Amino acid sequence: MNGQFEVVIISGKGGTGKTTLTSSLAELIPDKVICDADVDAADMFLILKPELIKENPFKGKSIAIINQDKCVSCGICEKVCRFNAVDAEETDEKIKYTVNPYSCDGCTFCALACPAKAINMEQQTVGDWFISKTEAGTLIHAKLKPGAENSGNLVTMVKHQAHLKAKEEGLNFILVDGPPGIGCPVTSAISGASLAIIVTEPTFSGIHDLERVYDLSLHFKVPAAVVINKYDLNRENTLHIESYAKEKGIKIIGKIPFSPCVVDSIAEAKTPMTKCPEIAKTINNIYKEISVFRKRL
Repeated sequence: MNGQFEVVIISGKGGTGKTTLTSSLAELIPDKVICDADVDAADMFLILKPELIKENPFKGKSIAIINQDKCVSCGICEKVCRFNAVDAEETDEKIKYTVNPYSCDGCTFCALACPAKAINMEQQTVGDWFISKTEAGTLIHAKLKPGAENSGNLVTMVKHQAHLKAKEEGLNFILVDGPPGIGCPVTSAISGASLAIIVTEPTFSGIHDLERVYDLSLHFKVPAAVVINKYDLNRENTLHIESYAKEKGIKIIGKIPFSPCVVDSIAEAKTPMTKCPEIAKTINNIYKEISVFRKRL
């Protein structure tokens, strides 16, 4: 998008150190907008301590709302709803029909079938997205309401706003903290990225999830690189990851050792860059490798 270089940091599972790496890189990269695309469980704000500049509602799907003044209690809406979203309650005057917003799929069938035209489809606010200021730069982030859908669409919105903000500020680097897993939010986060950095751990589940998320990057034709976190906890599995990366032609751009210092720094809501010299050196090298990828494009 307009020559902007977008790096999305992902992992096949949660808890691999993805956000710690992203927030650390945010302190190193000068010309960037930061984007927290983990809208279901955003946590980068805990480390970067953003100062809110702007808050915006995010609209999701429409759900059926029954106008009780128009409703004639015919029960047709309950009969035609395939999602059992219409509840019936007997009152002294009539049977009162209401729609459960958590069950409604927004298909509009009940609204079309209602002879009294008593049902309207109303778009719901399912979350909010924010523009904030941090010491590391502008942060675009969001929060989806509990149980709400459309997380993939909200990720797309957050990324789009990050690109617009970068263009406004004359910046060409978008640093995205992606969601974990391989589901809809991740596909939205990785789509259109210039580079995907896959953070993994030397465990059996880490290796399996690395393979899954790498296949996802291949599907979207996004170049990928790997960072192995806590690589020294199981060197045999680290060798397995290195062998897999060599077989697939994936470059390993960093191997971060285990360090209690990282735990201490996160407990203090800080990145390891200021407290952990060994970790800071490794992350600096990762940034240099990212710069090499950037120059190639």
